[in-house]
Amino acid sequence: MSLVVGVGARRGVTAREVCDLVAAVLREAGRGPGDVVALATVAAKAGEPGLVEAAARLGVPLRAHPADVLARVRVPHPSDAALAATGTPSVAEAAALAEAVAVARTTGPDGPDGPGGTGRTNGTDRADGADGADRLTGGELLVPKRRSASPGARVTCAVAVAYRGERLPPEGSGYHRGDAVFDLPGAVSNR
Repeated sequence: MSLVVGVGARRGVTAREVCDLVAAVLREAGRGPGDVVALATVAAKAGEPGLVEAAARLGVPLRAHPADVLARVRVPHPSDAALAATGTPSVAEAAALAEAVAVARTTGPDGPDGPGGTGRTNGTDRADGADGADRLTGGELLVPKRRSASPGARVTCAVAVAYRGERLPPEGSGYHRGDAVFDLPGAVSNR
């Protein structure tokens, strides 16, 4: 199962803060760093040194998505603070989902450049929402937005599954598909 970690961060966040939260969230999901194929964020944060270094430490690319694209992704925890700071009501969850769709659309059995892979594109699936708005769809959150426990909570992250054919099981340890509630021991707060 290929995972994408969406990351939102305040200016000056350190790679250690990012990596510590990513590790905690992956433990919560029962997964490890080897399952992660990319970190994703909003384009305005793509040059943040702590994010760039965290991706390098994890050995994955840092992918950036424009705020207007992320603003069309349906997420369970939109934030007025994120909207004011970045132009999208979600960075971590929306970036994870948007990148998971891009990865799933381009990944063959041995990755984007392996047999069956088509190389990475920024393509996304779209559907009309109930309100008629063009919204991005696809991908599934394995772990919704979590904040670092450090004072000032300078980083958030969410984990999405990039699937091609396989889907998340109807229920897993702490996973309730319908309402995206996660009750795992040692969970990091999503509020």
